[in-house]
Amino acid sequence: MCNGCMKDQKHVIKCKAAVAWEAGKPLSIEEVKVAPPKAHEVRVKIHATGVCHTDAYTLSGSDPEGLFPVILGHEGAGTVESVGEGVTKFKPGDTVILLYVPQCGECKFCKNPKTNLCQKIRVTQGQGLMPDKTSRFTCKGKQLFHFMGTSTFSEYTVVAEISLAKVDENAPLDKVCLLGCGISTGYGAAINTAKVEAGATCAVFGLGAVGLAVIMGCKSVGATRIIGIDINPDKFGIAKKFGATEFVNPKDHSKPIQEVLVELTDGGVDYSFECIGNVGIMRAALEACHKGWGTSVIIGVAGAGQEISTRPFQLVTGRTWKGTAFGGWKSVESVPKLVNDYMNKKLMVDEFVTHTLPFAQINEAFDLMHAGKRYIPYSMPVFIWCYLQCHINAIGGTNWCLNANFLLCVFHSIRTVLQL
Repeated sequence: MCNGCMKDQKHVIKCKAAVAWEAGKPLSIEEVKVAPPKAHEVRVKIHATGVCHTDAYTLSGSDPEGLFPVILGHEGAGTVESVGEGVTKFKPGDTVILLYVPQCGECKFCKNPKTNLCQKIRVTQGQGLMPDKTSRFTCKGKQLFHFMGTSTFSEYTVVAEISLAKVDENAPLDKVCLLGCGISTGYGAAINTAKVEAGATCAVFGLGAVGLAVIMGCKSVGATRIIGIDINPDKFGIAKKFGATEFVNPKDHSKPIQEVLVELTDGGVDYSFECIGNVGIMRAALEACHKGWGTSVIIGVAGAGQEISTRPFQLVTGRTWKGTAFGGWKSVESVPKLVNDYMNKKLMVDEFVTHTLPFAQINEAFDLMHAGKRYIPYSMPVFIWCYLQCHINAIGGTNWCLNANFLLCVFHSIRTVLQL
């Protein structure tokens, strides 16, 4: 057990967690109490976790559904510490990745092959509570809300059993934790949602972690042309490593980017991907698609209340506009396969990582994320991967750091302000 973690006679665990007491304030490293799992729940010892733009969005106060005080984090990996009544698929010691998109296998969404949006615990998850409408976290006598059904910014957390995937015990948790969100999202958007085929021409708007994962997915199925679009030319070097064949900087052109791409590709691309969260770019991505068959996939999350628009004729003439969550993966069954692909060197994960920083400096990781770097702090035993989708006026990038007690992962620094 980690230093500073203790169990009392009621088997409540005391451990360290990064608590968000209120919106717009730094996270506070606190001692929290983590109650034992109830029926069909699992308590997990977190070894590695990422910090995603979604965490920053909620912490900023911009999320209309944000609840405080809360333990954020939704991109984590660890080992099972204990299980509640009725849990048969997990046992203490199992290696797991936490899932913010669960898979019960029973609801009509799980039974429909067209979607991965399990609804079994959607209502209570959105309320920041466990399925029985209570919390497993307390700090200083106050109840803390859960986040996205996972709350990985804690040395221990409790999740519904349908929010866990058992993975290869030999998988390095400081790497495969990244498959809990961003990499899987971008990769799956290409192969599951868009269903890119061999010989296709693709355009990827925003070359942050998600954009790079999209490129990786397009390459894996044999796309012939993969065009990366970003206003930072430094990003093309790393994008090429993931499979990009061309780079377009909107700042180099006087025409709207969609017109540039239509001319460059003899009528438009077969597939486009918006990895930014900018509604203006979403329109440009659609209008860059080829008449008659082009498909555009929205991955980036726009701000609350924003709306998309285009001329209806764009759709009447055969273009398709789609969205995706977690890359369309049915999580419980798919994440172990992604881990196996990584272990068999069929999926790039290590290549996303460059630098490092300790868990105690988690607030600095958020600052670096906003300033243009993407960090993953690791605190014995907690890793934090700060992952940021490139979004309007926002920055992408990532790093990993290491000292005697901490390891931090950070993606290649990418600064992105998309202005079209």
